[in-house]
Amino acid sequence: MRSKTDFQAVFERLKNILAPFESRLKVVVNEPGNYSLNAGYSEEYKKDIFAAAVQIRKNYVSYHLMPVYMFPDLLDGISSGLQKRMQGKSCFNFTSIDEEILGELASLTQKGFDRFREEHLLSART
Repeated sequence: MRSKTDFQAVFERLKNILAPFESRLKVVVNEPGNYSLNAGYSEEYKKDIFAAAVQIRKNYVSYHLMPVYMFPDLLDGISSGLQKRMQGKSCFNFTSIDEEILGELASLTQKGFDRFREEHLLSART
């Protein structure tokens, strides 16, 4: 099993994928091992929409990306390497840093937030 130190490095790398979007999203949680972002307020749901999170778990670091849940077509064409890390419909689990896979995840994240913007799901700060 990986050490928590290894997981901390994975957590920081995944958090850095989301960092460029902080100005367009709302940071809800930013504490050691737990980072969460919300998109804008939804009239339909009467609350802010969860956007993404990174969390250190017992056996892996999870990366949640809500745009792929709301718009599953974003997953069309993802690599088998990234697909193998999926758990459920919008969560990717990591135990180590794989730059190729993380690069693909960063591109998917960009596409997801571009779709949020197109669908007017980002806050007015955008």
